[in-house]
Amino acid sequence: MAEEKQAVGIIKALFRYPVKSMHGHQLDEVFLTEQGFAGDRRYAFVRADNHSNFPWLTGRQINDMLRYKPYFTDPAHPLTSPVRVTTPTGENFPLESVELLTELEASYEKGAFLFDQQHGLFDDSPVSMISLATLARFEGETEMELDPRRFRPSILVETLTGNPFEEDKWIGNVVQFGNRDDSPQVALESQNIRCTMINLDPDTAQESPRVLKEVAKSRQNRAGIYGAVVRTGPVRAGDTIYLLPARRSE
Repeated sequence: MAEEKQAVGIIKALFRYPVKSMHGHQLDEVFLTEQGFAGDRRYAFVRADNHSNFPWLTGRQINDMLRYKPYFTDPAHPLTSPVRVTTPTGENFPLESVELLTELEASYEKGAFLFDQQHGLFDDSPVSMISLATLARFEGETEMELDPRRFRPSILVETLTGNPFEEDKWIGNVVQFGNRDDSPQVALESQNIRCTMINLDPDTAQESPRVLKEVAKSRQNRAGIYGAVVRTGPVRAGDTIYLLPARRSE
């Protein structure tokens, strides 16, 4: 008898970030492509003076980048839609405008330019997940209320066990979102190594160093997991997450 897939959690929220390090959107449904959620991290600003393998202009250089709110003017077609950005002061510019770049360069004086990858600009894999229980553990240790967006996940998960770091046990396996013919699947590959971005409140950009300090002390800088897309399809908030049986070698 074939081994059955096992329900291990529920999708509580989905997030997409049109511009790397800027504000993200919570979604009810999104299509998962081979490169992650359609439109996710499609754009980034690049530091003109940096030639490393991480040249992006992010909240590490400009905390207030998190307060810039990009949005697709045609959200039904995120791969082709123009993007506009509402600034922290309420002005609204096309993403590619000189005005927006000039405002960012006023905070980062070494120059920058906009980069359009189309297929997503990720630090590791295109899908990132973290559970409510993991966040609750960090909240208890830091005595802070931690918005999940600090950790910039693609998918916020409620595990069926309710145990913190339960999602780490799924690494090395494939999960499926929903139980439909077109349900997508993701191969979970590694833990997510964190940086100072998690110190920044996603709405105010106020910095709280004790967040990363706690994650470093208790979890060796690891919180959440990464995965690569095995099968594309629509993902919906409320979908059950299934752990698929391991494939046997021939």
